[in-house]
Amino acid sequence: MQQSLPPLNSLRAFEAAARLNSFTMAAAELCVTHGAISKQIRQLEEWLGLRLFERSGGRVQLTETGWRYLVQIQDGFDIITNATLQLREPSSQRRLILNSTPTLAMRWLLPRLAHFQHDYPDIELRITTSDRDISRLETPFDIAIRRGPGDWPGYISRPFLEERELPLCHPKLLEKHAIQKAEDLAQHTLLMADTRPTAWQRWLTLAGVPDLKPRASQQFDHFYLALQAAIDGLGIALGPLPMMQHELDAGTLIAPLPFPAVPVRGYCWIVPRSLMNDPATTAFCNWLESQ
Repeated sequence: MQQSLPPLNSLRAFEAAARLNSFTMAAAELCVTHGAISKQIRQLEEWLGLRLFERSGGRVQLTETGWRYLVQIQDGFDIITNATLQLREPSSQRRLILNSTPTLAMRWLLPRLAHFQHDYPDIELRITTSDRDISRLETPFDIAIRRGPGDWPGYISRPFLEERELPLCHPKLLEKHAIQKAEDLAQHTLLMADTRPTAWQRWLTLAGVPDLKPRASQQFDHFYLALQAAIDGLGIALGPLPMMQHELDAGTLIAPLPFPAVPVRGYCWIVPRSLMNDPATTAFCNWLESQ
């Protein structure tokens, strides 16, 4: 078995270069020179008898063979990382690294985490947020939450939260201009987000007023800012349910138009195949689905 293992330094260099799609970035991550990375990968290609990268004009790109190899060896690296973390952690506490989209983390996940921590006191959650595709994340994770379903080679995923969108606003906005039909939105400010650029147009089209011109509009670079602006009474946001159910129950937001409730892509948990038998990972994924 030992004789079938490729040179491990070369394997490490290949994984970093393939994951980052750059010899230069791999060299910086591993604290070696660009030439050292190139040499290690050539040694690996010679050992395998296969080409893993196409090289052209100073640029490199994974071959199809290289892509398949990356997906498979990342499972091995994940297993080693997970085993090392568990060995180094004190007592029986297990740390899970969760990477979620920012809006879901802020508006849906965090308000519920106290229940998880009560039920699983021996599991410590470290939460990071990003909108990036998981293939472009620079830091490792045990569980990711993204919209789906999607194509994530090397991972297991399952949907756990459906979502639909309705106009949401602070109750005081309706004191001056009531909203009883979609056309009434023309008297208000619509809050929009760069991260959901077509959301309002999709909703207005399904509501039968595709050409509606609002009194004003305000643009934000991220969706959670538009939602906060709606809570603060700055205008009307196209808000997701059930993510904003807490605000509706508390009365800080209302949904003046009950339909159309436009379905959008829901959320999935995503886990490396190597962690599917890990008890802590399984517990958290089951908890997500129970919510």
